[in-house]
Order: sequence, then C-alpha cells, then structure tokens
Amino acid sequence: MDGRARAKSYRLEGGEELHVELPPEPSREIEREDVELRIAYEDEHLLVVDKPAGVVVHPGAGHATGTLVHGLAGRAAGGDENRPGIVHRLDRDTSGLLVVARSDEAHERLQELVQSRELERRYLALVRGHPRSWRGRIDAPIGRDRDEPTRRSLDTDSPREAITHFEVDELLGAYALLNVRLETGRTHQIRVHLAAIDLPVVGDRVYGVSDKALERQFLHANRLAFEHPFSGAMVEVESPLPDDLAGYLGRLRATG
Repeated sequence: MDGRARAKSYRLEGGEELHVELPPEPSREIEREDVELRIAYEDEHLLVVDKPAGVVVHPGAGHATGTLVHGLAGRAAGGDENRPGIVHRLDRDTSGLLVVARSDEAHERLQELVQSRELERRYLALVRGHPRSWRGRIDAPIGRDRDEPTRRSLDTDSPREAITHFEVDELLGAYALLNVRLETGRTHQIRVHLAAIDLPVVGDRVYGVSDKALERQFLHANRLAFEHPFSGAMVEVESPLPDDLAGYLGRLRATG
C-alpha cells in the first residue's frame, strides 16, 4: 500500500493506493487419472464408453477429479476444454453407454446427430407400478423446479422440450422393467418423466422409490446406435446389466 507492505490487520482510512499481486491462474489442463471405465467401441474418430455407476461425466462443482473426462484424458477431444469430447451425459448413478468424440470435427458431427435425433439411446429402467399400456410416449417439457433449483421438474419457469418413449419389457409383481428410448436428452429426463406418470424408478432417492437393497437408481443405458459420422456405417453397441442391477432383478424374479 502506497509502496509499502502492511500487516493483514491494517485498517484502510480511504484514499490509499493499493498494489496487489494476483497468484497465477491454475492450469486448466485435465490430467489423466485412473478411472474405472470399459471402452465398448473405439476408432480414430470416436469411442463408446461403458460408464459404471458412481462416476461423474465431467468436472464440476464438488467433482474436480475422478471424472470420466479425467479417465479419458489424451483420448478424447473437441468442444469445451473442461469437458473435452463430451456430446451427451449420464447421471452419476446411471450406468451404461455414451459416445465421446476424439477431435473437434468428430465432436461437431456427433452433436449434429444428437440435435437431429439420429443418435439412438436406449435404457433399461425398473419402476414401481404397471404402465396403463404396453408402450407409450411422454411429451412434457422439463426445467429447473420452481421451488428446488437442484431438481428438474414439469413445474418450471424454464421449460424445454422433452420426449421419452417406453415399452414394457417384463412385469415383475408390483414392478415393471421398461425399455426406454430418449428422443431428447434433458437432465434427469427419464427419472422425471416416469415419476410424472406414477412409475417412479426404483432406487431413485430424488424422484423415485428408495430401496435399502439398491444403492442407486435402477437405470442403465444399455444400447447406443447411430450412423458413423465419417464412414456412414452403422455403429450398434450394447451393454449388459451390471452386477448390482442384475442381482436385484434376479431376486425379484425369484420371489415371483
């Protein structure tokens, strides 16, 4: 201050000239970390990752490390430098498949597939209750909840188009296993839409039905299909239910 350093406890009187040395900005480069991932498909342009439950897709508040992006550092590229290669997302506790770009051009072309709704994304969801029909279409805009901004809701001031298709795969007592297809990809879309038609996802502590025998929501992205953005060949990748969900489903079947 005024050319001289002062103690932290010094009180300003007004009119002084302050000189401040700011610390250097931390590096934004994402460093490679060991993150549990299975690569289900890979070529020079893109890869399809089979993400386990519990892994966050990209860095954000409360998740500076240990994300899918950290696990793919050096193998993914394109788009935002903080989330390189990411075209669509899965919730932390949703397992399964997502496609990742390996270059800026691949990222742009994959985004075009998503925007034109030519990226087929299918999920298996276990819900409490039985649908009124064997298949259905939910067309209900979603946005931040009016009262709880961390939640998504149909009761919102910022609605965005959201469309979900489903069909019954299996009826299991008071539950139903649904095959779900996303037409749009809003945050928490499947969980919010199914809860809205009284078919809450089992294990979902936010929108669905909690269950002590299941530590996360029964939601698994089991299939991706799309036309390769460079070769035009069809890419079709499937993922079996992980052990925790398969075990839970097996116990339901055994009890009839």
